[in-house]
Amino acid sequence: MATKLKIKKGSSVKVIAGAEKGKKGTVLEIVTAKMGVRVQGLRIQTHFDKKEGLQKKEGLIHYSNLALADGPAPKTATKAKKSGAAKKAST
Repeated sequence: MATKLKIKKGSSVKVIAGAEKGKKGTVLEIVTAKMGVRVQGLRIQTHFDKKEGLQKKEGLIHYSNLALADGPAPKTATKAKKSGAAKKAST
């Protein structure tokens, strides 16, 4: 079963620990097996490819070293039906 993380692809995050502490960026990829997150512009590593030569790529930052920069996503409002059951509002 996959681990559910609060940080999603495309969300803005801030590094709270490690060499990149204090920097902000956008999430490019999440690797749940390693609990790693690839953030745009952070932890740049050099990778050599025979065809394309040296390339600069973002490395993984552990999930525990990140925090959401914008705070949690707003919760969706619920509307009560006439029968009393709650239904998510589509806004």
